[in-house]
Amino acid sequence: MEEIKSNRLLSLDALRGFDMFWIIGGEEIFHVLKKYTGFPLFVWMSAQLEHSEWNGFSFYDLIFPLFLFLSGVAMPFSLSRQIEKGVPKNKIYLKIFRRAALLVLFGVFYNGQRDWNLQNIRYASVLGQIGIAYFLAAIIFLNTNWKQQLYWVGGILIGYWAIQNFIPVPGFGAGVLTKEGSINGFIDRMFMPGRLYLGIHDPEGWLVKISATATALMGALTGSYIKNEKVTGFTKIGYLLIAAGSLLILALLINFVYPINKNLWTSSFALYTAGWSILLLTIFYFVIDVLDFKKWSFFFVVIGMNSITVYLASSLFDYSHTVKKIFGGLIPLFDKGLQPAIFACCVIAIEWILLYFLYKKKIFMRV
Repeated sequence: MEEIKSNRLLSLDALRGFDMFWIIGGEEIFHVLKKYTGFPLFVWMSAQLEHSEWNGFSFYDLIFPLFLFLSGVAMPFSLSRQIEKGVPKNKIYLKIFRRAALLVLFGVFYNGQRDWNLQNIRYASVLGQIGIAYFLAAIIFLNTNWKQQLYWVGGILIGYWAIQNFIPVPGFGAGVLTKEGSINGFIDRMFMPGRLYLGIHDPEGWLVKISATATALMGALTGSYIKNEKVTGFTKIGYLLIAAGSLLILALLINFVYPINKNLWTSSFALYTAGWSILLLTIFYFVIDVLDFKKWSFFFVVIGMNSITVYLASSLFDYSHTVKKIFGGLIPLFDKGLQPAIFACCVIAIEWILLYFLYKKKIFMRV
């Protein structure tokens, strides 16, 4: 735990909080509203808050890569500050290795709460992938300039495309991007201990760390550009929008021959999610940091400042008992079909109040 640092990029914390909002209960509200009202807007939003089955893309597929991208955006503000303070690189390496190791351990703990049989635990995890991809991207960031980082991104994504399309899998051949036939699934079945999330494939398996590293690096490049004080805010907005649009168009073109796929974290998926991540960050940065409209974002900032805490707590604690104790007499006043949405709002309210308490006490979980 540590105290909050000043001079933070507020839009980064707000967007991270916006990202986390959906997985701590926000999505449930719109699933209920879809069932309750049948309105086309809620039907569409509910569909967007479900993962794509395999190829394709929905808003919910963006939640994880956006978080990883934002971890990369923070690098120029956190790691560069340590370099400027004269902290030796070996100490920084040790710190980011510790961060990666803790996230891997937290991920295993998150997956194994109900069954600690070592053969049944899922060792791959969202937190573990964030930790490893951040670690690899941070090592590259600390030892290269922005042009070299661009080459690294290109090299990683092209190399990953080649691995997925040209290395043959026994019984399937090369370039079969299915659960059974992909090189990702084959490597996971051969070398990943414990349980795979999809039985024969894990979306947070070994190979996806390669492409995920490029996602974090693209975040670092974006953060470095935003941090550049020689460029005005409005100029930054223009170039960021161009970058976002270019990545989205490029990914959609590649999608015709190399599908956008979250489970395989294909290079086209990395480019597409980076485009959306830059677009969202640009909007938040423009409104909060350039136009200085900040008050509305406080709700999300409180969540974003303790994102790892709320993620772990959502699994560790059952908020339903607290909701029933506090709001048990209020929820039945609503129509029965709407009650699950009210219940989800109450859960979010309790989570937020706890995070606000930590915020006011300046207690933030850092790993």
